[in-house]
Amino acid sequence: MDFDLTPEQDQLRDAVRALGRRYGHSYFVAKAKAGEHTTELWEEAGRLGYLGVNIPTEYGGGGGGITELAIVCEELAAAGCPLLLLVVSPAIAATVIARHGTEEQRKRHLPGLADGSRKIVFAITEPDAGSNFHRLGTVARRDGDDWLLTGRKVYISGVDEAQHVLVVARTEDATTGKLKPALFLVPTDAPGLERSKLDMEILSPENQFLLYLDDVRLPADALVGESLDAGLPALFAGLNPERITVAAMGAGTGRYAIERASEYTATRTIWGGRTIGSHQGVAHPLAHAAVQVELARLMIHKAATLYDAGRDLEAGISGNMAKYAAGEAAALAVDTAVQALGGAGMTTEYGVATLLGAVRAGRIAPVSREMILNFVAQHVLGQDKSY
Repeated sequence: MDFDLTPEQDQLRDAVRALGRRYGHSYFVAKAKAGEHTTELWEEAGRLGYLGVNIPTEYGGGGGGITELAIVCEELAAAGCPLLLLVVSPAIAATVIARHGTEEQRKRHLPGLADGSRKIVFAITEPDAGSNFHRLGTVARRDGDDWLLTGRKVYISGVDEAQHVLVVARTEDATTGKLKPALFLVPTDAPGLERSKLDMEILSPENQFLLYLDDVRLPADALVGESLDAGLPALFAGLNPERITVAAMGAGTGRYAIERASEYTATRTIWGGRTIGSHQGVAHPLAHAAVQVELARLMIHKAATLYDAGRDLEAGISGNMAKYAAGEAAALAVDTAVQALGGAGMTTEYGVATLLGAVRAGRIAPVSREMILNFVAQHVLGQDKSY
Protein backbone atom coordinates (compact mmCIF):
# COMPACT_ATOMS: atom_id res chain seq x y z
CA MET A 1 0.00 0.00 0.00
CA ASP A 2 1.54 3.27 -1.16
CA PHE A 3 0.37 6.58 0.28
CA ASP A 4 2.85 8.67 -1.70
CA LEU A 5 1.97 10.58 -4.84
CA THR A 6 4.10 10.05 -7.90
CA PRO A 7 6.58 12.83 -8.73
CA GLU A 8 4.28 13.94 -11.53
CA GLN A 9 1.28 14.08 -9.18
CA ASP A 10 3.35 16.05 -6.65
CA GLN A 11 4.27 18.53 -9.35
CA LEU A 12 0.63 18.81 -10.37
CA ARG A 13 -0.43 19.48 -6.78
CA ASP A 14 2.21 22.20 -6.33
CA ALA A 15 1.38 23.86 -9.65
CA VAL A 16 -2.38 23.91 -9.06
CA ARG A 17 -1.87 25.18 -5.52
CA ALA A 18 0.22 28.06 -6.87
CA LEU A 19 -2.42 28.89 -9.47
CA GLY A 20 -5.23 28.84 -6.91
CA ARG A 21 -3.36 31.09 -4.50
CA ARG A 22 -2.69 33.66 -7.22
CA TYR A 23 -6.47 34.10 -7.46
CA GLY A 24 -7.50 33.26 -3.91
CA HIS A 25 -10.76 33.34 -2.00
CA SER A 26 -11.22 37.10 -2.34
CA TYR A 27 -11.38 36.66 -6.12
CA PHE A 28 -13.89 33.82 -5.73
CA VAL A 29 -16.11 35.86 -3.39
CA ALA A 30 -15.95 39.00 -5.53
CA LYS A 31 -17.05 37.06 -8.60
CA ALA A 32 -19.89 35.37 -6.74
CA LYS A 33 -21.19 38.61 -5.22
CA ALA A 34 -21.04 40.37 -8.58
CA GLY A 35 -23.03 37.59 -10.23
CA GLU A 36 -20.06 36.78 -12.45
CA HIS A 37 -18.19 33.58 -13.27
CA THR A 38 -14.59 32.64 -12.49
CA THR A 39 -13.79 32.83 -16.19
CA GLU A 40 -10.18 33.96 -15.83
CA LEU A 41 -9.27 31.14 -13.46
CA TRP A 42 -11.07 28.54 -15.57
CA GLU A 43 -9.41 29.66 -18.79
CA GLU A 44 -5.94 29.74 -17.26
CA ALA A 45 -6.43 26.30 -15.71
CA GLY A 46 -7.46 25.08 -19.15
CA ARG A 47 -4.42 26.60 -20.88
CA LEU A 48 -2.14 24.98 -18.32
CA GLY A 49 -3.75 21.58 -18.90
CA TYR A 50 -5.29 21.14 -15.45
CA LEU A 51 -8.90 20.78 -16.64
CA GLY A 52 -8.02 17.90 -18.93
CA VAL A 53 -5.69 15.86 -16.71
CA ASN A 54 -8.08 12.88 -16.83
CA ILE A 55 -8.76 13.04 -20.60
CA PRO A 56 -6.82 10.71 -22.95
CA THR A 57 -3.82 12.31 -24.66
CA GLU A 58 -5.13 11.55 -28.14
CA TYR A 59 -7.96 14.02 -27.47
CA GLY A 60 -5.77 16.76 -26.02
CA GLY A 61 -5.80 15.71 -22.37
CA GLY A 62 -3.13 14.76 -19.88
CA GLY A 63 -3.76 11.04 -19.99
CA GLY A 64 -4.17 10.74 -16.22
CA GLY A 65 -7.12 9.60 -14.19
CA ILE A 66 -9.58 10.69 -11.55
CA THR A 67 -6.71 10.72 -9.05
CA GLU A 68 -5.17 13.63 -10.94
CA LEU A 69 -8.48 15.44 -11.37
CA ALA A 70 -9.19 15.03 -7.64
CA ILE A 71 -5.85 16.73 -6.96
CA VAL A 72 -6.93 19.69 -9.12
CA CYS A 73 -10.31 19.91 -7.37
CA GLU A 74 -8.79 19.69 -3.89
CA GLU A 75 -5.99 22.18 -4.42
CA LEU A 76 -8.16 24.87 -5.99
CA ALA A 77 -10.62 24.47 -3.11
CA ALA A 78 -7.76 24.58 -0.59
CA ALA A 79 -6.84 27.96 -2.12
CA GLY A 80 -10.39 29.19 -1.51
CA CYS A 81 -11.62 28.63 -5.07
CA PRO A 82 -13.88 25.53 -5.09
CA LEU A 83 -15.04 25.21 -8.71
CA LEU A 84 -18.19 23.11 -8.99
CA LEU A 85 -17.97 22.88 -12.78
CA LEU A 86 -14.80 20.79 -12.40
CA VAL A 87 -17.14 18.09 -11.16
CA VAL A 88 -19.80 18.27 -13.84
CA SER A 89 -17.69 18.98 -16.94
CA PRO A 90 -14.26 17.23 -16.70
CA ALA A 91 -15.27 14.61 -14.11
CA ILE A 92 -18.74 13.53 -15.26
CA ALA A 93 -19.17 14.59 -18.88
CA ALA A 94 -15.61 13.95 -20.05
CA THR A 95 -15.50 10.55 -18.35
CA VAL A 96 -18.84 9.46 -19.81
CA ILE A 97 -17.87 10.53 -23.32
CA ALA A 98 -14.35 9.10 -23.13
CA ARG A 99 -15.54 5.72 -21.85
CA HIS A 100 -18.87 5.28 -23.63
CA GLY A 101 -19.24 7.92 -26.35
CA THR A 102 -18.81 7.22 -30.02
CA GLU A 103 -15.49 8.06 -31.65
CA GLU A 104 -17.13 11.03 -33.37
CA GLN A 105 -18.43 12.28 -29.99
CA ARG A 106 -14.97 11.95 -28.48
CA LYS A 107 -13.35 13.91 -31.28
CA ARG A 108 -16.04 16.58 -31.19
CA HIS A 109 -16.19 17.21 -27.43
CA LEU A 110 -13.09 16.01 -25.57
CA PRO A 111 -10.49 18.47 -26.93
CA GLY A 112 -12.64 21.42 -25.87
CA LEU A 113 -13.32 19.89 -22.47
CA ALA A 114 -9.57 19.38 -22.06
CA ASP A 115 -8.57 22.97 -22.78
CA GLY A 116 -11.59 24.54 -21.06
CA SER A 117 -13.11 26.07 -24.19
CA ARG A 118 -16.10 23.73 -23.93
CA LYS A 119 -18.29 23.03 -20.91
CA ILE A 120 -20.86 20.26 -20.67
CA VAL A 121 -23.06 20.16 -17.59
CA PHE A 122 -25.03 17.24 -16.19
CA ALA A 123 -28.78 16.89 -15.72
CA ILE A 124 -30.18 13.92 -13.81
CA THR A 125 -32.08 15.37 -10.81
CA GLU A 126 -35.81 15.97 -11.20
CA PRO A 127 -38.39 17.74 -9.03
CA ASP A 128 -40.35 14.55 -8.32
CA ALA A 129 -37.75 11.79 -8.66
CA GLY A 130 -34.61 13.39 -7.24
CA SER A 131 -31.66 11.48 -8.72
CA ASN A 132 -33.42 8.09 -8.67
CA PHE A 133 -33.03 7.11 -12.32
CA HIS A 134 -35.59 4.31 -11.89
CA ARG A 135 -38.30 6.95 -11.50
CA LEU A 136 -37.16 9.67 -13.87
CA GLY A 137 -39.97 11.41 -15.71
CA THR A 138 -37.87 12.81 -18.55
CA VAL A 139 -38.63 10.61 -21.54
CA ALA A 140 -36.99 10.31 -24.95
CA ARG A 141 -39.01 8.91 -27.82
CA ARG A 142 -38.21 8.21 -31.45
CA ASP A 143 -39.55 10.43 -34.22
CA GLY A 144 -38.16 9.04 -37.44
CA ASP A 145 -34.38 9.23 -37.16
CA ASP A 146 -34.60 11.93 -34.50
CA TRP A 147 -35.24 11.90 -30.75
CA LEU A 148 -37.77 14.04 -28.87
CA LEU A 149 -37.04 14.79 -25.19
CA THR A 150 -39.70 15.95 -22.75
CA GLY A 151 -39.40 16.50 -19.01
CA ARG A 152 -38.02 18.68 -16.24
CA LYS A 153 -34.68 18.82 -14.45
CA VAL A 154 -33.76 20.76 -11.30
CA TYR A 155 -30.59 21.97 -9.53
CA ILE A 156 -28.62 21.83 -12.76
CA SER A 157 -25.32 23.68 -12.32
CA GLY A 158 -23.77 26.07 -14.81
CA VAL A 159 -26.23 25.83 -17.69
CA ASP A 160 -25.59 29.50 -18.51
CA GLU A 161 -21.89 28.74 -19.02
CA ALA A 162 -22.19 25.52 -21.02
CA GLN A 163 -22.59 24.64 -24.68
CA HIS A 164 -24.30 21.30 -23.94
CA VAL A 165 -26.24 19.56 -21.19
CA LEU A 166 -25.73 15.84 -20.69
CA VAL A 167 -29.34 14.84 -20.01
CA VAL A 168 -30.34 11.56 -18.41
CA ALA A 169 -33.67 10.42 -19.86
CA ARG A 170 -35.58 7.16 -20.21
CA THR A 171 -36.39 5.38 -23.44
CA GLU A 172 -38.66 2.48 -24.22
CA ASP A 173 -36.95 -0.83 -24.92
CA ALA A 174 -38.58 -2.16 -28.09
CA THR A 175 -38.09 -5.79 -27.02
CA THR A 176 -39.43 -5.55 -23.47
CA GLY A 177 -41.51 -2.37 -23.49
CA LYS A 178 -39.73 -1.29 -20.31
CA LEU A 179 -38.11 2.09 -19.84
CA LYS A 180 -34.32 2.15 -19.67
CA PRO A 181 -31.91 5.05 -19.06
CA ALA A 182 -30.15 6.82 -21.91
CA LEU A 183 -27.89 9.87 -22.04
CA PHE A 184 -28.21 12.67 -24.59
CA LEU A 185 -25.98 15.62 -25.47
CA VAL A 186 -28.41 18.54 -25.71
CA PRO A 187 -27.23 21.96 -26.97
CA THR A 188 -28.13 24.64 -24.45
CA ASP A 189 -29.65 26.72 -27.26
CA ALA A 190 -31.84 23.88 -28.58
CA PRO A 191 -35.45 24.89 -29.42
CA GLY A 192 -37.78 23.64 -26.70
CA LEU A 193 -35.16 23.81 -23.94
CA GLU A 194 -35.98 26.55 -21.45
CA ARG A 195 -34.25 27.39 -18.19
CA SER A 196 -35.15 29.27 -15.04
CA LYS A 197 -32.47 30.41 -12.59
CA LEU A 198 -33.00 29.28 -9.01
CA ASP A 199 -32.33 31.65 -6.12
CA MET A 200 -29.93 29.83 -3.78
CA GLU A 201 -28.60 30.77 -0.35
CA ILE A 202 -25.11 29.68 -1.40
CA LEU A 203 -22.32 32.10 -2.24
CA SER A 204 -21.06 30.70 -5.52
CA PRO A 205 -20.10 31.99 -8.97
CA GLU A 206 -21.93 29.00 -10.48
CA ASN A 207 -25.69 29.23 -10.87
CA GLN A 208 -28.39 26.59 -10.44
CA PHE A 209 -31.26 26.13 -12.87
CA LEU A 210 -34.61 24.46 -13.41
CA LEU A 211 -34.77 23.08 -16.96
CA TYR A 212 -37.88 22.47 -19.05
CA LEU A 213 -37.62 20.17 -22.07
CA ASP A 214 -40.65 20.44 -24.34
CA ASP A 215 -40.25 18.07 -27.29
CA VAL A 216 -36.60 19.04 -27.73
CA ARG A 217 -35.66 17.58 -31.11
CA LEU A 218 -32.25 15.95 -31.34
CA PRO A 219 -30.46 14.12 -34.15
CA ALA A 220 -29.67 10.44 -33.77
CA ASP A 221 -26.03 11.15 -32.91
CA ALA A 222 -27.04 13.10 -29.78
CA LEU A 223 -27.48 9.73 -28.06
CA VAL A 224 -24.31 8.93 -26.11
CA GLY A 225 -22.81 5.67 -27.33
CA GLU A 226 -23.44 3.38 -30.25
CA SER A 227 -26.82 2.16 -28.97
CA LEU A 228 -29.30 2.36 -26.11
CA ASP A 229 -27.36 -0.39 -24.37
CA ALA A 230 -24.68 2.19 -23.52
CA GLY A 231 -27.06 4.16 -21.30
CA LEU A 232 -26.78 2.37 -17.97
CA PRO A 233 -23.00 1.79 -17.99
CA ALA A 234 -22.46 5.36 -19.22
CA LEU A 235 -24.55 6.72 -16.35
CA PHE A 236 -22.63 4.77 -13.73
CA ALA A 237 -19.32 5.73 -15.36
CA GLY A 238 -20.02 9.33 -14.40
CA LEU A 239 -21.35 8.83 -10.88
CA ASN A 240 -18.19 7.50 -9.24
CA PRO A 241 -15.99 10.37 -10.54
CA GLU A 242 -18.71 12.76 -9.38
CA ARG A 243 -18.60 11.40 -5.81
CA ILE A 244 -14.79 11.41 -5.71
CA THR A 245 -14.27 14.92 -7.06
CA VAL A 246 -17.03 16.40 -4.90
CA ALA A 247 -15.30 14.78 -1.93
CA ALA A 248 -11.95 16.22 -3.02
CA MET A 249 -13.47 19.69 -3.28
CA GLY A 250 -14.92 19.28 0.22
CA ALA A 251 -11.60 18.16 1.66
CA GLY A 252 -9.86 21.13 0.05
CA THR A 253 -12.45 23.50 1.47
CA GLY A 254 -11.94 21.97 4.92
CA ARG A 255 -8.19 22.46 4.61
CA TYR A 256 -8.68 26.08 3.60
CA ALA A 257 -10.95 26.82 6.58
CA ILE A 258 -8.62 25.16 9.08
CA GLU A 259 -5.62 27.01 7.66
CA ARG A 260 -7.36 30.37 7.93
CA ALA A 261 -8.50 29.68 11.48
CA SER A 262 -5.10 28.36 12.55
CA GLU A 263 -3.32 31.45 11.26
CA TYR A 264 -5.73 33.61 13.25
CA THR A 265 -5.63 31.64 16.50
CA ALA A 266 -1.84 31.36 16.43
CA THR A 267 -1.43 35.15 16.30
CA ARG A 268 -4.48 36.56 18.11
CA THR A 269 -3.37 37.43 21.66
CA ILE A 270 -5.49 38.23 24.72
CA TRP A 271 -5.33 37.63 28.49
CA GLY A 272 -1.76 38.50 29.24
CA GLY A 273 -0.38 38.07 25.75
CA ARG A 274 -1.18 34.38 25.25
CA THR A 275 -2.50 33.35 21.87
CA ILE A 276 -6.05 32.08 21.84
CA GLY A 277 -4.75 28.93 20.14
CA SER A 278 -2.84 28.06 23.31
CA HIS A 279 -6.17 27.32 24.98
CA GLN A 280 -7.43 23.78 24.48
CA GLY A 281 -11.00 25.00 24.15
CA VAL A 282 -9.93 26.67 20.91
CA ALA A 283 -7.17 24.34 19.72
CA HIS A 284 -8.86 20.98 20.29
CA PRO A 285 -11.90 21.60 18.05
CA LEU A 286 -9.57 22.73 15.24
CA ALA A 287 -7.36 19.70 15.77
CA HIS A 288 -10.40 17.43 15.72
CA ALA A 289 -11.59 18.98 12.46
CA ALA A 290 -8.11 18.56 10.98
CA VAL A 291 -8.18 14.85 11.85
CA GLN A 292 -11.56 14.41 10.16
CA VAL A 293 -10.39 16.18 7.01
CA GLU A 294 -7.27 14.04 6.81
CA LEU A 295 -9.29 10.84 7.25
CA ALA A 296 -11.56 11.96 4.40
CA ARG A 297 -8.52 12.61 2.21
CA LEU A 298 -7.31 9.06 2.76
CA MET A 299 -10.66 7.64 1.61
CA ILE A 300 -10.68 9.95 -1.41
CA HIS A 301 -7.23 8.69 -2.40
CA LYS A 302 -8.38 5.09 -1.99
CA ALA A 303 -11.53 5.63 -4.04
CA ALA A 304 -9.67 7.41 -6.84
CA THR A 305 -6.98 4.72 -6.93
CA LEU A 306 -9.59 1.96 -7.18
CA TYR A 307 -11.47 3.81 -9.91
CA ASP A 308 -8.36 4.40 -11.99
CA ALA A 309 -7.49 0.71 -11.60
CA GLY A 310 -10.83 -0.21 -13.19
CA ARG A 311 -12.23 -1.70 -9.97
CA ASP A 312 -15.58 0.00 -10.36
CA LEU A 313 -17.56 -1.91 -7.75
CA GLU A 314 -15.02 -1.25 -5.01
CA ALA A 315 -14.62 2.33 -6.20
CA GLY A 316 -18.38 2.79 -5.86
CA ILE A 317 -18.28 1.80 -2.20
CA SER A 318 -15.18 3.86 -1.44
CA GLY A 319 -16.42 6.80 -3.47
CA ASN A 320 -19.65 6.97 -1.50
CA MET A 321 -17.75 6.68 1.78
CA ALA A 322 -15.33 9.38 0.66
CA LYS A 323 -18.18 11.70 -0.26
CA TYR A 324 -19.85 11.10 3.12
CA ALA A 325 -16.63 11.63 5.08
CA ALA A 326 -15.60 14.74 3.18
CA GLY A 327 -19.05 16.30 3.39
CA GLU A 328 -19.12 15.89 7.16
CA ALA A 329 -15.50 16.99 7.59
CA ALA A 330 -15.86 20.11 5.44
CA ALA A 331 -18.99 21.25 7.28
CA LEU A 332 -17.28 20.62 10.62
CA ALA A 333 -14.10 22.45 9.56
CA VAL A 334 -15.86 25.58 8.32
CA ASP A 335 -18.18 25.76 11.33
CA THR A 336 -15.26 25.23 13.70
CA ALA A 337 -13.24 27.92 11.93
CA VAL A 338 -16.08 30.41 12.25
CA GLN A 339 -16.39 29.63 15.96
CA ALA A 340 -12.65 29.97 16.55
CA LEU A 341 -12.59 33.39 14.91
CA GLY A 342 -15.62 34.60 16.86
CA GLY A 343 -17.19 37.71 15.39
CA ALA A 344 -14.42 37.96 12.83
CA GLY A 345 -15.48 34.57 11.52
CA MET A 346 -18.75 36.03 10.27
CA THR A 347 -17.10 38.80 8.26
CA THR A 348 -16.37 38.62 4.56
CA GLU A 349 -12.81 39.79 5.22
CA TYR A 350 -11.74 36.63 7.01
CA GLY A 351 -13.22 34.38 4.34
CA VAL A 352 -14.72 31.44 6.22
CA ALA A 353 -18.41 32.24 6.72
CA THR A 354 -18.57 32.74 2.95
CA LEU A 355 -18.30 28.95 2.66
CA LEU A 356 -21.05 27.97 5.10
CA GLY A 357 -23.74 27.53 2.45
CA ALA A 358 -21.53 25.50 0.15
CA VAL A 359 -20.36 23.01 2.77
CA ARG A 360 -23.89 22.59 4.07
CA ALA A 361 -25.01 21.77 0.54
CA GLY A 362 -22.16 19.26 0.37
CA ARG A 363 -23.97 17.09 2.90
CA ILE A 364 -26.98 16.98 0.57
CA ALA A 365 -25.66 16.92 -2.98
CA PRO A 366 -25.01 15.15 -5.25
CA VAL A 367 -26.24 12.36 -2.99
CA SER A 368 -27.43 12.92 0.57
CA ARG A 369 -25.65 11.53 3.59
CA GLU A 370 -28.74 9.47 4.40
CA MET A 371 -28.74 7.76 1.00
CA ILE A 372 -25.05 6.98 1.39
CA LEU A 373 -25.78 5.38 4.76
CA ASN A 374 -28.54 3.37 3.08
CA PHE A 375 -26.03 2.26 0.44
CA VAL A 376 -23.42 1.23 2.99
CA ALA A 377 -25.96 -0.60 5.14
CA GLN A 378 -27.23 -2.58 2.16
CA HIS A 379 -24.06 -3.22 0.15
CA VAL A 380 -21.43 -3.39 2.90
CA LEU A 381 -23.33 -4.60 5.94
CA GLY A 382 -25.74 -6.89 4.11
CA GLN A 383 -28.90 -5.31 5.46
CA ASP A 384 -32.27 -5.39 3.71
CA LYS A 385 -33.04 -2.42 1.48
CA SER A 386 -34.83 0.20 3.58
CA TYR A 387 -36.43 2.36 0.88
